[in-house]
Amino acid sequence: MRLAGWRFAGQLPDVPKVLVAVAPHTSNWDFVVGVMALFALDLRISFLGKHTLFRGLFGKWMQSIGGIPVDRAKPNGVVDECTSAIRAAERMLFAMAPEGTRQLDKGFKSGFLHIARQANVPICLAYFDFTNRVVGFGELFHPSGDVDVDIARIIDYYRNIRGRHWKHWQRPLSSAPP
Repeated sequence: MRLAGWRFAGQLPDVPKVLVAVAPHTSNWDFVVGVMALFALDLRISFLGKHTLFRGLFGKWMQSIGGIPVDRAKPNGVVDECTSAIRAAERMLFAMAPEGTRQLDKGFKSGFLHIARQANVPICLAYFDFTNRVVGFGELFHPSGDVDVDIARIIDYYRNIRGRHWKHWQRPLSSAPP
């Protein structure tokens, strides 16, 4: 990480199970930075990825580092599957992008909140700040059960963090509820 000019801020919480919400997700480079962070911190993490990335040798490697393929055209059951996997594990870091994709066209999706709430795990708000080249870990967030309030609070947390394509992400974010 240091050779690439990146540093860490904060730390992952010392809890057996946590959902790590990583935002803003604006570029494929987020994956590269995330994998560098995984290796630098010697972490075993589970994460969701577009099913088309899980083909051939690259797909086998993706699964070996904790990737779980998701067909976004058939999202039914993903929340329940993720919740079951977290509940069944003794320890788990489960990472997701709250946007569900690199474009924040419709705002944050609520699936990550439902997963955390149903699995009874906290959320660590994490980020890749490309302007300052920081991979950061914030405090734990405990979903209240009011999705609109929770998403507004989380969006507020990420408001000034700059992803690789900041302006592309910030436009829809600024129209989000306060």
